[in-house]
Amino acid sequence: MIMASSGGNPETERWWRLSQLFRSVAPDEGEQRVRIRFMERHTMLPVKAVYFLILIYYLYFSDWSEPDTVRWTLFRTIQWFFLLCLIVNTVIAVMLIRMDEFGTVTLREVVFSICLFDAVLLAIITELTGGFESFLFWLFLGLQVRNAISMPVATTQIMANLCVSVIYLCAGAFDIAVARSVEELEGITVEPVMLRALLLVLMTTCCYGLQVLIDKQRRMDAEEGEFDRRQSQLQASGRLAAEIAHQVKNPLGIINNAVFALGQAAGDNESLQKQVKLVREEVNRADQVITKLMGYAQLVEGRLAKLDINDVLEAAIDQVFPKGNKFEIRIRRNYGIALPPLLAQTGHISEVFVNILQNAREALGKDGEIHIKTGYGGDYSFQVMIEDNGPGIPPDQIAKVFEPYHTTKEKGTGLGLAIVKHNTELYGGTVTIDSELGKYTRFQLVFPGRSPIRFQK
Repeated sequence: MIMASSGGNPETERWWRLSQLFRSVAPDEGEQRVRIRFMERHTMLPVKAVYFLILIYYLYFSDWSEPDTVRWTLFRTIQWFFLLCLIVNTVIAVMLIRMDEFGTVTLREVVFSICLFDAVLLAIITELTGGFESFLFWLFLGLQVRNAISMPVATTQIMANLCVSVIYLCAGAFDIAVARSVEELEGITVEPVMLRALLLVLMTTCCYGLQVLIDKQRRMDAEEGEFDRRQSQLQASGRLAAEIAHQVKNPLGIINNAVFALGQAAGDNESLQKQVKLVREEVNRADQVITKLMGYAQLVEGRLAKLDINDVLEAAIDQVFPKGNKFEIRIRRNYGIALPPLLAQTGHISEVFVNILQNAREALGKDGEIHIKTGYGGDYSFQVMIEDNGPGIPPDQIAKVFEPYHTTKEKGTGLGLAIVKHNTELYGGTVTIDSELGKYTRFQLVFPGRSPIRFQK
């Protein structure tokens, strides 16, 4: 009887899966630089040039309040702040024009800073044009959209957009305070103010939601491209292997027959028989190599699939521990949730787990425990750990366990773990083993979510 335990709580798993719907993975650095180049350099720099020309006319060539008033003092302060903004934006513009000379992290920090600087400047102009009543409110929504494009990293984007909302509210509150000081305050209802604040928060949420949808579509497109590429690799390599095997195996058969006839003709000539034996051994070795090559050719017969590693493990457990048989072995499962799919042939990966589990079953006999754990490894990779509390492996044997035909069992072929290593590395993965005599044996496998098919030489 198999006793199975799971490391996951169903309620926790449901909440986890729900959270994954809103999870956004930032694009790679190349994609981030493309976004910054498009939005900040190619779009915002021309827009800002026009924007600053309008502000120069507005701030320096328009009629304003009489001197020696609160509004006039505020206006003079804004003029000086505008000059500071003009200098900062000029420096940032030079950096963006020469952005290839700067790292991605530096560019992200610069973009975040300039977005906040732009929001403060817009808030100041908003205060001059009516505070909460200003038509410039709609430009704050545009700033949030701009932030969503330029800053695809979720935490940075949300923080920047919330800061934009707070800056707008502060500008409006400051305008009310100034109006009270000069007794210009008229009745301001709360509803429009709250409506605009909620609209800014809603825009922050919508921008992030759009970011999640774009990110999911990007990952789906990348997976489809990876899927097609790997399938093409398998088919091309399979056809090549089959062609080479066919071209070489037939001549080897003729050579083998000719050597056999030569041995028959040599009779009792011991020296000649040794030479014949040597040739036959080398022909057999070449034949084994060709046989392995034909095994690669079988790759073309299968198709890649997006495998859920947890499902493949469950199928392997059912195969090694059939429900009809009674195994007094406890199996503890601790499966990770929402792991990236593995693009591979089901038979290859299933063979990896079946061989490891069979070794564990034979080592444990009728009693023992197997612990299976899967988890996310970062960068679209994931890890699989299979550990048993069996007798362990002697230290001098650990380095040899993955060698073909090496076995410590009386009836073993020595190919099981060699197949584990081969099939794992075929998809760009790694497998390591750790063992302590009398305590445990642990296999650790890492599979990258995206990697080319690798054929061993």
